[in-house]
Amino acid sequence: MMEKQGKEGYNEDMVKKDEYLARVADKLVRERLENFGAVNIDGCKWCGKTRTAKEFSRSFIELQNPENKDVISLIKSQPSLALKGEKPRLIDEWQDAPQIWDAIRYEVDNSGEVGRFLLTGSATPRKSRPRHSGAGRIASVKMRPMSLFESGDSNGAISLERLFKGETEVEGRSELKFEDLAFLCIRGGWPSNVVRKTTMPELLPKEYLGMIAEREDSFSELDYYSPGRMKALLRSLARNTATPMKMTTILKDVGENTGVSISDMTLGNYLAILEQVYLIEDIEAWSPKLRSKTEIRTTRKRFLVDPSLAVASLYASREDLIRDVRTFGLIFETLCLRDLKTYMEAIGGDVFYYRDKNGLEADAILHRANGDWGAVEIKLGADMETVETAAESLKNLKDKVDVERGKEPTFLMVLTGNGNFGYRREDG
Repeated sequence: MMEKQGKEGYNEDMVKKDEYLARVADKLVRERLENFGAVNIDGCKWCGKTRTAKEFSRSFIELQNPENKDVISLIKSQPSLALKGEKPRLIDEWQDAPQIWDAIRYEVDNSGEVGRFLLTGSATPRKSRPRHSGAGRIASVKMRPMSLFESGDSNGAISLERLFKGETEVEGRSELKFEDLAFLCIRGGWPSNVVRKTTMPELLPKEYLGMIAEREDSFSELDYYSPGRMKALLRSLARNTATPMKMTTILKDVGENTGVSISDMTLGNYLAILEQVYLIEDIEAWSPKLRSKTEIRTTRKRFLVDPSLAVASLYASREDLIRDVRTFGLIFETLCLRDLKTYMEAIGGDVFYYRDKNGLEADAILHRANGDWGAVEIKLGADMETVETAAESLKNLKDKVDVERGKEPTFLMVLTGNGNFGYRREDG
């Protein structure tokens, strides 16, 4: 544990222990507060950023609180006013007064202390961008809706961190059934849905999507904005979630399945909006050193940040998912990718995918900064034939990688939704 940096620096004793569901990002926030003057927690609305930030703060100001409406105009002209208060000081939804970013950077430079400020943001400012990036002064932490481990629906018996450390004894058991997974995809990882145990979990993601699509005032920089076209795009992304899609493919899909025409420029603007509010994420293609000169596909995978958003876009119910196993499989993959991204960031890694021209693929490549990697095939079903096919695909990928110029995989994993046990096969 670090020594307290000045009377207003960060100290672990500050973390409050009231009724708070611990998040994987807590560790990242704590580490960065110990090493940087400020920490920016960004992510989509309603994923728990503010609640987490308050665990580490001693004072705060919420810029989207209606009671602070008159104060914001004053803060925009004199942003240092928002920084006054006991440290660590939280500025919630800082993008409503982007001038605060540069003021914090300046304050951090002058004080030389760590752990002074926390920021949360549910959108990246497109206008009035900060003049400075904040590199070296303001660290970033990404938050998403809750993973199954954070919501208490996964027991965490099998750990990615331990697998990367070389653990060979793999043993776990899940009580989740097929119907349970369908419910969890509909409920999503929204903390309010998790805590309240609502009987109508589908309402929140539907409300979220409606808020995004209908708020034309938020996209006033566009020459023309159509909620109908945005809803059509969201439905297309939901139909093809966790699937590599070129822009031309999205345009064709929107036209064929919704009857809505959309131009290249409009599509680019709308995708930028969804990225701006952290509603979609991309997974880049992985390009290892291969033994052969096989061409690797490089189109990015796009997925909605929570499976419940894909379900809501499709107006689907739990019964719909159970009947339509193909769609359920894509939604399940979105859930898995959400959780894998969260877990990998906590151990200093990222998630990619692999696909080559011959059709060989891995749904997720878990890659750490030191070059260690694992490959994952995600399958909703866990019947013997499905698992065997997925395992053979992963072994074929392993054989293709040139281990003289790179590392062998630390592990190969078939991640299933309809199986009770976790174990290591005889082939590794």
